[in-house]
Amino acid sequence: ACSGGANSSVDSSTATTTPSVPATTKAETTTTATTKAETTTTKAETTTVTTTTTTTTTTKPETVATTTTATKKPETTTAKPATTTTKKTEPPPANPATTTTKKTEPAPDETKGDSVKFSQNLMPGWNLGNQLEANSGGTPSETAWGNPTITEKLIKKVKAQGFKSIRIPVSYLSKIGAGPNYTIDSKWLDRVQEVVDMCVDNGLYAIINIHGDGYYTVKGSWLLCGESASEQKTIKAKYEKVWEQIAKRFKNYDEHLVFESMNEEFDNTYGNPNPEYYNNINAYNQIFVDAVRKAGGKNNSRYLLIPGWNTDINFTTGDCDSYTMEAKFVIPNDSRIMISVHYYSPWEFCGEEGYDTFYKWGDSVKKFVKPRQSESLVNRQFDKLYNAFIKNGYGVVIGEYGSIDRTSKDKSNTIYRAYFAEYVNYAAHQRNIVTVYWDNGYNGKHGFGLFDRTKCTVTQPEIIKGIINGAKATKAPKAPTE
Repeated sequence: ACSGGANSSVDSSTATTTPSVPATTKAETTTTATTKAETTTTKAETTTVTTTTTTTTTTKPETVATTTTATKKPETTTAKPATTTTKKTEPPPANPATTTTKKTEPAPDETKGDSVKFSQNLMPGWNLGNQLEANSGGTPSETAWGNPTITEKLIKKVKAQGFKSIRIPVSYLSKIGAGPNYTIDSKWLDRVQEVVDMCVDNGLYAIINIHGDGYYTVKGSWLLCGESASEQKTIKAKYEKVWEQIAKRFKNYDEHLVFESMNEEFDNTYGNPNPEYYNNINAYNQIFVDAVRKAGGKNNSRYLLIPGWNTDINFTTGDCDSYTMEAKFVIPNDSRIMISVHYYSPWEFCGEEGYDTFYKWGDSVKKFVKPRQSESLVNRQFDKLYNAFIKNGYGVVIGEYGSIDRTSKDKSNTIYRAYFAEYVNYAAHQRNIVTVYWDNGYNGKHGFGLFDRTKCTVTQPEIIKGIINGAKATKAPKAPTE
């Protein structure tokens, strides 16, 4: 839930998204934290990201005229029945293939290579979505959105298919007490730890984050980058305290546990990011890194995952094709950093529930597909990630990607979903980028599910096969024929 925005180019048509919560529920009124607390943070040296857009693949990108506005349906927070479709948020604005070249600033010497090498342990990954980030009226509950209680049997089934890591989205919301201590409910943290243990005890890597606390559309959210400077003081103090507690709880866990600072953090508007608000996100990321490192134990060497604006590829790399960003993503000064982005493009194929017009995927496809928004778009966007981060020694994790089930419209949709998954993984693998498939637990019309979480069985073997094959492929998969 509350996950998903993709973040890459989409064409000139306006894209609409809904987060991984029921499309039929009404978003609740957002409240923000007002407790005042003082905090002192140490300003660390930072690295500003700019990019070079050299194409590294054999697929020649085609120029696509696009606008840079897109709309996205905000995440809702009311409980959903198990039969309701759930999904994710959509990618922000899209931009064309026409690119400009900027000089890339080198990463600090100590980061070169190690982060990219470590990240390969996570490939391929799977999301335990719509569970620990689910909430009802601002109170987290793993069954609030219709999924059953998480079991170790499910985790073992996921591993048996060939997945190497599991991303565990977590919301805290009302489970956080008042300031100045902002104490997390110990029972909730116990449950998070139990699920982490299910993963690491079975030889999997686990990723945990603060997931739904940064949405303007979620009741009780507080990690809001668009609030005033006076409110930011309170937000930053709370954020530091929350991560301090999480990090101390897991301080004895080794590198099999990765922390991700937050999810799709932005001001709930689309278009060119507001520089002041982006600077707040950059500050949150540095606070996160500092809090984790100060927590001691094995946190000193833990790999950390950092998102930019709304996990958007363009806004994180700074390569927005046809226009120049005023705001910049700043990588925290630390030697064990990986970059987090999401990919749901084109949204009309990946997540749009309002209509099922585009149920095929592939540049060679002539009908029911978004022109030039398939393999060529993947290559353009992944090249941006490679040029901005991978070649400078920063691992990249596509923490969410996927496509919804449209077989109710046409049975061939499964073939194209499987091909999409295989090609995305192939293209990522070619660039040493890691992928983590978004699964919201829902199987049926417009669902992202790959498993039945009650029966602990596979529901989409073709898509899983595509993921696993693509993640190790040396040659591009063969495109389906119409």
